[in-house]
Amino acid sequence: MNDKQPPLVSIGMPTYNRADGFLKGALRSALDQTYPDFELIVSNNCSTDHTEEVVKGFNDPRIRYFKQAVNIGSVPNSNFCLSRARGDYFLLHHDDDLIDPDFLETCMKAANYSADAGVILTGTRLIDTDGNIIGETPNTAAGAPAAEFFRGWLARKHSMYLCSTVYNRRRLQEIGGFRSLHNLFDDIVALVRLSEFKRIDIEEVKASFRKHPGEETYHADVRAWVEDSLFLLDVMCEKLPAENGRLREEGMRFLSNMNYKIACSIKSPVRRLKAYYAIFSKYHYRHFPKKRHLLSFVFDLLETTHTYDGARFIKRKLEGIVNR
Repeated sequence: MNDKQPPLVSIGMPTYNRADGFLKGALRSALDQTYPDFELIVSNNCSTDHTEEVVKGFNDPRIRYFKQAVNIGSVPNSNFCLSRARGDYFLLHHDDDLIDPDFLETCMKAANYSADAGVILTGTRLIDTDGNIIGETPNTAAGAPAAEFFRGWLARKHSMYLCSTVYNRRRLQEIGGFRSLHNLFDDIVALVRLSEFKRIDIEEVKASFRKHPGEETYHADVRAWVEDSLFLLDVMCEKLPAENGRLREEGMRFLSNMNYKIACSIKSPVRRLKAYYAIFSKYHYRHFPKKRHLLSFVFDLLETTHTYDGARFIKRKLEGIVNR
């Protein structure tokens, strides 16, 4: 470690009605860090449960607790945490995610305990409701220039999650914090806007993103996801004009497929088909749903008919052909 004061890291944890859910685990994962120089900012978004009791039950002086008088929304609550941060770096730690005990130590060591990095990223694991590991994605982007880094994300070579991203607090505040058209890609938009600054990539998996039915992906309107996707792509192309053509082509393909995947969570086959068409039209009638998306629509539509059993048999046969 150098002779300078080690960087202070602010961990922001916006929370709402998770007192009986994942909140305790998220708080414990933040407080169990081996790196000592951090603060934990918890912003209770006017919860109706006993969130305050849970937070104060930890009785830890590193916690700075705030409670909103009214529900101000998810992303504004995240930005509230940022506005109260005093650290050199900022980690937005959602109340359903986890970080490894040595997460901050690993990040600060990689930064040589200096405060000049724009962003620091580790690898990420996906976990389910019970904490079981679904998969892991190491961060293999070390040394890649900004354009290659984002094109790598569009090619699914690496992932980007909030739980594994540490931002330069001052730089993040200067660009207005977390914000996008519908605040669905606000974290990645922030990464793009900070792409001109030093990026530190750590291959090791050091954070856990929890997939569960309560996450925001399952509740936002598909049209909002489409518009926010295209907004993100515009920001990428504006920030990296030399790669405009390749970014837009690869981005349209990747993001349209992501939107179709989100549309698959719509239970009504008719509404799902309308969502498919809305996505198709927004992407200039060039990017069709994949076969599995269309199959899910057709067979869900047939589910209430007498031909359902026969359709299921055909579906299994077709899926076997598609997956060959």
